[in-house]
Amino acid sequence: MQSPTSSKNDLLTITLKSFFGFEATLAEELQELGYPEPVLLNRAVQIKGTWTDVYKLNLYCRCAISVLVEIEKFYIQTEEDLYKRAMRIKWHELFDVNKTFAVKGAIFSPIFSNTHYPFLLIKDAIVDVFKAKTDERPNIDVKKPSILFDLYIKDKEVTLSVNTSGLPLFQRGYRTAVGPAPINEVVAACLIRMSGWDRKQTLVDPFCGSGTLLVEAGLLASGIPSNIERQHYAFKNLKNYDAAIWEELYENAPRIARTLPCTLIGGDISDEMVLKARRNLRTFSFGRFVEVFSTPFDKLKIEPPVFIITNPPYDERLSTDIEELYGTFGTWLKHQMAGSKACVISGSIEGFHAIGLKAAKKDRIFNGDIECEFRQYDLFQGKKQY
Repeated sequence: MQSPTSSKNDLLTITLKSFFGFEATLAEELQELGYPEPVLLNRAVQIKGTWTDVYKLNLYCRCAISVLVEIEKFYIQTEEDLYKRAMRIKWHELFDVNKTFAVKGAIFSPIFSNTHYPFLLIKDAIVDVFKAKTDERPNIDVKKPSILFDLYIKDKEVTLSVNTSGLPLFQRGYRTAVGPAPINEVVAACLIRMSGWDRKQTLVDPFCGSGTLLVEAGLLASGIPSNIERQHYAFKNLKNYDAAIWEELYENAPRIARTLPCTLIGGDISDEMVLKARRNLRTFSFGRFVEVFSTPFDKLKIEPPVFIITNPPYDERLSTDIEELYGTFGTWLKHQMAGSKACVISGSIEGFHAIGLKAAKKDRIFNGDIECEFRQYDLFQGKKQY
């Protein structure tokens, strides 16, 4: 097993976590980034790579929640085996004693009647190794740890990894203004890729809110990394952090867009949301090319065919007559947007029924903790011939 403290050119097992339903989308992105053989797992995709790849993936990957590097994989028969095997890991070579740490993950094993207990065993092993090797002990910080370890146990198989991202990668650093029910940034990036948008056709978000879909579309079209504004990554707290490699990657990343290969248009009935969207877009050089209007969707001045991708209101925090809104939206799509494609994420089945159009494709996904559907509509005039 290759230690994460090994040289920068040694191959590591890298696991990129995703939201449910986006594993194939993440794998497709990884192939585009130059990783030809991604392995799909449950809410994750696995590849082989170096520490340079770990840095690159944290910066460039739009569809991952976090980037994990495997420390050790082994099998156990008893609870005690977990502690014994963890005591053999050179934790003191991974991070300094003055850094805080935490252990999180998932346990699916009949060996443990209490699923919290394995995490305590790993914490004890880390502290005991430090005490034995350095005569000091690191502190645990569950809320904001410097180092975050991931423990995954499936039956008798144990995988221990270090989370090199720290805070989830949907915390991009660019969204300074949000509304009451914003779409998750990673979800937005995944939906745009899943939709099949070619990055050239005019893209419209008629329920743009604070502009997350527009920002992620602009980042994708311009080639600017979604995490270019993010400053902190947990890999910087590891002993083997190579500042020179990271700084070269970061400095060479594209961040200026003098033009866009497409037109991006947003609309929202809330003046406050439009101001927030414009503020978030101004973070980036391409923001000046994006038009955002304070107007209902059916008053947007757009000429079909266009590519529509949107997240209309469905959250219980928003007081909206879902059936009336979605019904009107469906009528507008059918009669005003013929020849276009519309991709809609919503957690309201009643809303989808009210749209009154037959979806060409349906995907079950999650926007954070909310179960949703992502439906794609090919809009045509009259009745479709089969």
